[in-house]
Amino acid sequence: MANILIIEDNEQNLYLATFILEKRGHTVRSATDGAQGIQLAQEMRPDLILLDIQLPVMDGYAVADELRRNPTLAGIPIVAVTSYAMAGDRERILAAGCNGYIEKPINPETFMGEVEAHLKK
Repeated sequence: MANILIIEDNEQNLYLATFILEKRGHTVRSATDGAQGIQLAQEMRPDLILLDIQLPVMDGYAVADELRRNPTLAGIPIVAVTSYAMAGDRERILAAGCNGYIEKPINPETFMGEVEAHLKK
């Protein structure tokens, strides 16, 4: 199973994502702001990072950019998990270095499939 880092400041979203992932056997660690998330990514070198875009300290765009510029973390898939769903948001998220995009609110029926699709790449 995978080691997954969730960078998310909303307790309910964090709880739901963690619950679904752990139920499938994945190990989950979490950070509640961008700077803490980068630090934790360096420590644990996760198999996948689930990244909220609206974060305190550093937003998700800055976090993705920072992770991509670090040679030891650059290859880790990053999936934005966000309520941003306006025209252009997806392109901006992908341009920031994210490999994919999962819309909030998280749909428990499809969330695991979306996450595992990025783990297999």
